[in-house]
Amino acid sequence: MREAVVEKPKKKVWTYEDYLRLTDDKRYEVINGRLEEMPAPGFEHQKVSGLIYFELKGFVYKGGFGEVIYAPFDVILSDTVVVQPDIVFISNENLKNIKQGRLFGPPDLAVEIVSPSSYYRDRYEKFSLYERYGVKEYWIVLPRERVIEIWCLKDGRYVLHSVAAEKGEVESRILKGFKAKVEEVLK
Repeated sequence: MREAVVEKPKKKVWTYEDYLRLTDDKRYEVINGRLEEMPAPGFEHQKVSGLIYFELKGFVYKGGFGEVIYAPFDVILSDTVVVQPDIVFISNENLKNIKQGRLFGPPDLAVEIVSPSSYYRDRYEKFSLYERYGVKEYWIVLPRERVIEIWCLKDGRYVLHSVAAEKGEVESRILKGFKAKVEEVLK
């Protein structure tokens, strides 16, 4: 007697084109071909996001360095990777990569404000993706722990460039002179 071979159905690999066809009002990201729904951010997240955005936007605007954009804003890193960082900085030289209101390619700087529901995605999955696709500077902001980490690419790998906990400040490598004080943005 022959045994029947039952194949498991293959999971759908989501692409940017599939993502564009979504018709509901929910927020999603595509992480390595996997569609991930993003819950609405809470008060603490939005407060921190606004404070960092305000500081970063003012510095970039004054210096004429490029643009700072906050979520939701699609960043298409590949056909199977579409992310919406909380805040991105796009240098003047990379503004040409904005097409149809989206960024095709890596931003120069990405900020993720970590919440309990996004911890694994922001700390590990996006860390790996941003490193692989060449995001020059990645800020991981942990409001509950009152910590800001700045990771910068060196020889294709992220190295910890600046960190502050509770007090003190972090300093950007790609935006020379930009500093953020933990006690001001993580009130």
